[in-house]
Amino acid sequence: MHVLAETAASKPSSNMSARELRGLFDLQTEIERKSATRRGLWIAVGAYLAYSLTDYLFIADVAQSTIIGRFIVGISALSILEFLLHRKARANTIDVVSAISVSTGYLVWLIIAQMTADRVVFSYYMVFGAIFMMSVNLFFRFRFNVALASSAANMGIFVGALCVFESMPLTHKLIMGAFCISCFVFTAYVNLELNRERYKVFLNALEASLQQAAADERGKALLHLSNTDSLTGLDNRRAIDQRLRDYWQRWLDDGASFVVLLIDVDYFKHYNDCYGHQQGDQCLVTISEHLQQTASSHGAVIGRYGGEEFIVIKSASSFDEARALAEAIRRGVVEMALPHQHRRDGTPIITVSVGVSYTRKEIKQVDKVVHEADRALYAAKAGGRNVVAVFDATDPKYNVDREDVAATLKIALDQKLVSLVYQPIRNMQTGMLDGAEALMRLKMLDGTAVGPDVFIPIAERTGAIVALGRWAIRTTCCDLLVTDLVRVASVNVSPIELKMPGFADYVAATLAEFEIDGGRLAFEITEGVELELDQDLVRCISDLRKLGVQVWLDDFGTGFAGLSWLRLIDFDIVKIDRSFLHDSHTDRGRRMLLDIINLLRNRGVRILVEGVETIEHQRLMLQYGIHHLQGYYIARPAPAGRLATDNVLPFQQARNSVG
Repeated sequence: MHVLAETAASKPSSNMSARELRGLFDLQTEIERKSATRRGLWIAVGAYLAYSLTDYLFIADVAQSTIIGRFIVGISALSILEFLLHRKARANTIDVVSAISVSTGYLVWLIIAQMTADRVVFSYYMVFGAIFMMSVNLFFRFRFNVALASSAANMGIFVGALCVFESMPLTHKLIMGAFCISCFVFTAYVNLELNRERYKVFLNALEASLQQAAADERGKALLHLSNTDSLTGLDNRRAIDQRLRDYWQRWLDDGASFVVLLIDVDYFKHYNDCYGHQQGDQCLVTISEHLQQTASSHGAVIGRYGGEEFIVIKSASSFDEARALAEAIRRGVVEMALPHQHRRDGTPIITVSVGVSYTRKEIKQVDKVVHEADRALYAAKAGGRNVVAVFDATDPKYNVDREDVAATLKIALDQKLVSLVYQPIRNMQTGMLDGAEALMRLKMLDGTAVGPDVFIPIAERTGAIVALGRWAIRTTCCDLLVTDLVRVASVNVSPIELKMPGFADYVAATLAEFEIDGGRLAFEITEGVELELDQDLVRCISDLRKLGVQVWLDDFGTGFAGLSWLRLIDFDIVKIDRSFLHDSHTDRGRRMLLDIINLLRNRGVRILVEGVETIEHQRLMLQYGIHHLQGYYIARPAPAGRLATDNVLPFQQARNSVG
């Protein structure tokens, strides 16, 4: 049946001609017909030889001769049949030879038997033989034309014998002839109906097999669709989850360790926004093709895990294999050099970040492996992107579970798990604290401290940053401005806060409530954040300006958008990132720092340098004419109550050393 379905699959039965259907029927029944013909001829020969006994009863005088004739014909017919089968002759040929054998058997018997002296008995006996030889066609599965020809030949032999049989009255001849013809018509009709029924069964079977084949194909297609990502053609999350379970079971059963790589396309949201979603889809397809080729060459499986994130699973006997695969993937995407001119980090091409995790004895669930790969991926993105990060259970930054942090952030304000410390900003000309920056701190319920580099991105992703940000603004106003501890207090703001409707209104209400002049409050915007200068942002900054609130640019030099921001927004202060000051121990580093300072001075903005941690740093800044400094050497972050007493530094000594 499978052969039948495969043969007809390319052309449905409704589109096939009668000739084509008949040819398909012959093809499908070829072996079956050979088997039926072989079985039928052996049975027919067996019956033919068995009727030798009746020869002894009715025509004993010639019985010995008829029996010899029977055996010669029977053995010859079977020998020819087996020879043809051995030579793999076609079924039609074997059917014709078998039909000839049947007619030959009757003819040989008739020629010998008519020599009997008992003519009356023979006249009746020959009728019986004719009927038998016509009905013996029913032992076979002859096609109708072969069966009809065989029966007609037997009938012709019988009628011919009647014509030459002189001693039989004409009336008897006519009666026997009519009887024989009736038998011929009957057997012909039976053969016709049998062939029709066989053909009808074939057509029904063909239709059923085609329907089953179509159903199987639909089932396979549906299964493929349910397990395949429609855009990239890779395994989707459902399929990859099953593969993960298979790898996990092998790990449990045989200790076959494996690694999981999570791959994220860097700044893909910006790519979609700038180039359009259609181009974004094409970008994902191109990247997925590279990932699939790389994964296959390393014996790994790959799937799309959602959005711009992909997952790779690989059996690994050593961790170096996983790192090599991750680096090959990262490096290969870089070498593709797909353009991305709208990134915020200055890299003009598409890159990927990769997080890697691996099976360990202490892991009890497969989801934990993926979760650790996700945490490693997060670390890779936080570390600047276009890097490979490997999960390390001994690294403190992985000790805090992001899901636990997200849950803690929901209750952080109610449970007083967040607090603010303030890092002073000192004017080295006057020695006074010109301001202080509010820095948020978080601790878990068990007292474990969580760094801002961990919980701030989580707060932004979960939306908790909105409530935390407003709390920080209000608390800073109460701690520093209402009490006049500093002249200006700065608060870091998230892009989500700036784009949130009503942010400027909340700031205005807070300033009015505490009767604070807007110029005493500053908001720091980090250059490196993924933030577009869209209408909502520009409108928010404009509204804050109307309130008199200062707007500062933080971490200048770490992102790609700094110059564009300087051109579009009049910042009150620009804070040069600490990395440039820390590189100033080299000639190249000092030249770059001085170039940035000159650039900002030409723009006419006030400059603040952060990260002053040594006396040498302070002396260099005073040498360059920078008087607003921030850093551990100037003053460490402290609660508001200790701000005025714990941050006295020998600034005069530094000025004297420069002078």
